[in-house]
Amino acid sequence: MKPIWILDDEPGMRWVLERALDKAGWAVRCFADGAALLAALGELNGADDPRTPAVLMSDVRMPGVDGFGVLAQVRAELPELPVILMTAYTDLETTVAAFSRGAFDYLTKPFDIQAAVALVDRAARSAQAPSGAAAPPSQDGQPAAAPAAANAAREEEGAMLPSRSPAMQEVFRAIGRLAQSSATVLITGESGTGKELVARALHQHSRRAAGPFVAVNAAAIPRDLLEAELFGHERGAFTGAVQMRRGRFEEADGGTLFLDEIGDMPAELQTRLLRVLAENSFYRVGGSRAVQVDVRIVAATHQPLEDRVQAGLFRADLFHRLNVIRLRLPPLRARREDIERLAHHFLARSAAQLGVPVRSLGPDALLALERFDYPGNIRQLENICQWLTVMTASPQVQAQDLPPEILAAGGAAPAPAAALSASAGSPPADWRAALAGEVLRRLQERDPDLMESLRKDFERVLLSQALSQAGGQRGRAALMLGIGRNTLTRKCQELGLDDPQAKAPGA
Repeated sequence: MKPIWILDDEPGMRWVLERALDKAGWAVRCFADGAALLAALGELNGADDPRTPAVLMSDVRMPGVDGFGVLAQVRAELPELPVILMTAYTDLETTVAAFSRGAFDYLTKPFDIQAAVALVDRAARSAQAPSGAAAPPSQDGQPAAAPAAANAAREEEGAMLPSRSPAMQEVFRAIGRLAQSSATVLITGESGTGKELVARALHQHSRRAAGPFVAVNAAAIPRDLLEAELFGHERGAFTGAVQMRRGRFEEADGGTLFLDEIGDMPAELQTRLLRVLAENSFYRVGGSRAVQVDVRIVAATHQPLEDRVQAGLFRADLFHRLNVIRLRLPPLRARREDIERLAHHFLARSAAQLGVPVRSLGPDALLALERFDYPGNIRQLENICQWLTVMTASPQVQAQDLPPEILAAGGAAPAPAAALSASAGSPPADWRAALAGEVLRRLQERDPDLMESLRKDFERVLLSQALSQAGGQRGRAALMLGIGRNTLTRKCQELGLDDPQAKAPGA
């Protein structure tokens, strides 16, 4: 049996994976750096060498030769070898790069070890079957990249927001796998979940990135104007048509047309859209000559299209044409682990736009934001952060500074952290009992991220009290806690306690 190769600069990760794979019956060979692995790769005599790995698992970010450098070399020498990349960085760019450069799959740390073993088994089986799943690199050995103009447009339009949510990681994976495809995509999700951001990411990471991205909201245009908006019109086609006008399909030729709120499209236009999808051609309003276009369609809706099909409000054949690949975006309340990171992102962006200092979030304010249900999803959180940037006078946002809708919803109710942050002179009679009660309450509410949210609460209280006792001096606070100053600084940044303007003198 060929071995599994593991490349990671973290000894603990190598040890865990080696133990799990060994238990599953695999021989394992570990490497601590990319140079050592590439040296071992150079000693092999091709794919038939029994020393050649069945699967390679590699970290992405490492000193020296990183995971992408190793992947490029492996693709050049052993193109059939499945490579699984691993990383703690959960941004879209890294995920897309992994797939576009030919990775078999992508694991986000921390991951379930049994799921990782199952993925290795699947990768090994895929190598024995006829290949072709991996996207080939371009002729120079690098993935197809968007031209500079497209990259500049990407920066202007805004990148996909980071996420640790498993559901959003699946969306990132899908975007990565679709990078080389022109398949029609249907994006579903509640209003404000970021459907247009996903559509733009699909375009920006595709081979059409140099072409136009054209967005049309079917619900925002009067139905008697929507046909001309989409397909254009000839001169004299109707009163006021004094000259020929190209429609959005023509404008999107060679690129992507994003049809938002497709569920609101009138029935007669559904028929025309179906024909365009089938034939890649259409007639302008009042025209007699077919216009040929090369357009990728990405559609989106917050409505359940299956229900509208059953009600006779949406064509079943059009639904199936659009539903080639579906991406389902979760509501923000289902990905609370992302709220802190998103809030910091939006606060920084709002501050930059207004030219004011960035507001930080106090522990109680952050807890309240994480408990709120956000009926308006990400868009509502962004609006709240803009409100806080304008309306909050102090550098750090407290719970009482939050807008009325959060306060009214009870999001700023006293948290267990507040109960545990009593002064040293008046501690609770039994803080463990108080903690047990809070754990029980959250278990009954089925908190989806109980361990992580309680850990953050605990660390915020611990660090806040130590900094208070140390007069804001981080070196002294770290000494009192028995940790390094760098560790304390990093945790303050992670927990929203990093407020340079609030530091005591000499901190």
